[in-house]
Amino acid sequence: MKIIKRNGAEEVFNVDKIIKAIGKANVVVDEKHQLSVLQISSIAEKVENICSEIPHAMNVEDIQDYVENGIMGYKAFEVARKYITYRYVHSLMRTRNTTDDKILSLIECNNEDVKQENSNKNPAVNSVQRDYMAGEVSKDLTMRLMLPKDIVKAHEEGMIHFHDADYYAQHMHNCDLVNLEDMLQHGTVISGTRIDRPHSFSTACNIATQIIAQVASSQYGGQSISLTHLAPFVDVSRQKIRRSVVEECMTLGVETSSEKIEKVVHKRLLEEISRGVQTIQYQVVTLMTTNGQAPFVTVFMYLNEARNEREKEDLAMIIEEMLQQRIQGVKNESGVWITPAFPKLIYVLEPDNLKKGTPYFYLTELAAKCTAKRMVPDYISEKIMLQNKVDKNGEGHCYTCMGCRSFLTPYVDPKTNKAKYYGRFNQGVVTINLVDAALSSKGDMEVFWKIFDERLELCHKALMCRHNRLKGTKSDAAPILWQYGALARLDKGETIDALLYGGYSTISLGYAGLYECTKYMTGKSHTDPQATPFALAVMQHMNDKCTAWKAEHNIDFSLYGTPLESTTYKFAKCLQKRFGVIKGVTDKNYITNSYHMHVMEPVDAFTKLKFESQFQRLSPGGAISYVEVPDMQHNLEAVEALQQFIYENIMYAELNTKSDYCQECGFNGEIQIVESDGKLVWECPKCGNRDQNKLNVARRTCGYIGTQFWNQGRTEEIKDRVMHL
Repeated sequence: MKIIKRNGAEEVFNVDKIIKAIGKANVVVDEKHQLSVLQISSIAEKVENICSEIPHAMNVEDIQDYVENGIMGYKAFEVARKYITYRYVHSLMRTRNTTDDKILSLIECNNEDVKQENSNKNPAVNSVQRDYMAGEVSKDLTMRLMLPKDIVKAHEEGMIHFHDADYYAQHMHNCDLVNLEDMLQHGTVISGTRIDRPHSFSTACNIATQIIAQVASSQYGGQSISLTHLAPFVDVSRQKIRRSVVEECMTLGVETSSEKIEKVVHKRLLEEISRGVQTIQYQVVTLMTTNGQAPFVTVFMYLNEARNEREKEDLAMIIEEMLQQRIQGVKNESGVWITPAFPKLIYVLEPDNLKKGTPYFYLTELAAKCTAKRMVPDYISEKIMLQNKVDKNGEGHCYTCMGCRSFLTPYVDPKTNKAKYYGRFNQGVVTINLVDAALSSKGDMEVFWKIFDERLELCHKALMCRHNRLKGTKSDAAPILWQYGALARLDKGETIDALLYGGYSTISLGYAGLYECTKYMTGKSHTDPQATPFALAVMQHMNDKCTAWKAEHNIDFSLYGTPLESTTYKFAKCLQKRFGVIKGVTDKNYITNSYHMHVMEPVDAFTKLKFESQFQRLSPGGAISYVEVPDMQHNLEAVEALQQFIYENIMYAELNTKSDYCQECGFNGEIQIVESDGKLVWECPKCGNRDQNKLNVARRTCGYIGTQFWNQGRTEEIKDRVMHL
């Protein structure tokens, strides 16, 4: 059985340390108030039993809470007072060097909290450690000096979560929709070097990957690019290849028909497209940004975004090649084809590709095959999105999210009176823990709404801290973003302030645990018809607050379904500490993401997507729904049925399958989660291998695919998931 120390390192549980600690407090009180040796042993034994029953490594602070409760249980109040004082004094001593301890432990790869914080970062790599070191310093500065004390307290107690505090000290924003078209068509500057309009498709792809890396190093969230912005360069290459073929024929004195020339041109063009797409695929997964990971990038595939039929046909060729290469995957160090985490792919379902007989249905069939094998692409319904994303001119729009799920809200450029999406961004996120608000009310509805408003006001205050941190930022802080086209073309020395107001950028109120909140307040899941109205009212109330804040500040606040990759564990532990273990509410080491149904709730895929669609409409700042499915490679008809259902019923959804590999024995299937010594570990079902360095595991955890494993709370959530098909 393991425990997690304050600096994040793991250590074997030692009951003698509990006995020794109680003993130190015991000997300094009058003999008449002392505990007996038997009582001290009994307290230690009870704590050990509690820890052994919990399926994860306990935090030392939680263990000490149980010790306090045990002492109080014997009414040894003097001993308890001394024990609490002892903890407090040592806590004051630790505040002087906690950050140092955390940094030193992560350098030696002993910090379990950090090792499992991000499922796409390898904490053993120097560049990742450097980023984490900087992050620990930033968090320390942020919490001690930069944020108001009430925000810090609410964050530490798990009432809210102030996201990405490790980047707050710098003037950085969250995520964006890269204006790749502007950068490719009008040129850009990368690391002081002028890059003009490319003269071939493969060069355009190479420049795109360099832009992706630069953008990722200048922000802390996800980014998205559209393949439509690369499509015009297919014809640039076509014309270039045609001139080359004609010249070759003339040089060789060969007379041939235009038909044969076009065949050669088309063959070489397909090779050019293949090289370009391969550049994107391999550079994205092999590039390492300044924060020690591959860029969190999404590639958008939307046929109706093309400006004409020729461009649409060229875009279709790029999409086809992108899907074919993703089906193949990438090789791991053993030379085995596996599922890469990036780039994430999004495929838009539209009338031209939805059903047999439509011109581009072959791409949708290929997308189904790719999803069944590699978990991507995810799907956007053009039909539903045009209904959900309507601008002030009454026009619906279909566009990609920024990264995994963060959506911009509709915006009409006042200069052109036309909708604008590419070149916009999100300022940051603060998440409210809905479960904590519910439990704090003790089930009283009137009290709940009062506490809910108080917590929302804390989020409002925290979000304004985010916004104000960006105010006054000069374009020189990130030239690729603000000066050279990714987001703007500002002058050197100009501030980005104008882009923070009027709806150009968004700032997000995140939320988590709608299921548990509803369960506690109504006694039922939010899927129960009697409880659904309450859940919808909670959602609407948060939207109303965003609307009010927007009117107050002229900033586009929007409601966002928080992914909660590692924060789910933090929230769960804080809830258990504050309120104890409540069946069906706090009895897991995770809480449910956003509006999602509970992972253990039995339901079919179609019912789940239909139910969640009503909540997705109320998350304009971002949300995604998923269904868990088995291996679908031999049942592509079922995948196609889900594709068509998504088109008719929900804006944005994904299918989660399994794609694992054991390097020890060559097993290709689902690596299992088992309990060992009070901890959940990953194990090959064939050979029993538990070495994470020799397991390739890919799971969807927060919109993106994760491949570097997860903390104990998220691992338990993955283990608990039921199949929906």
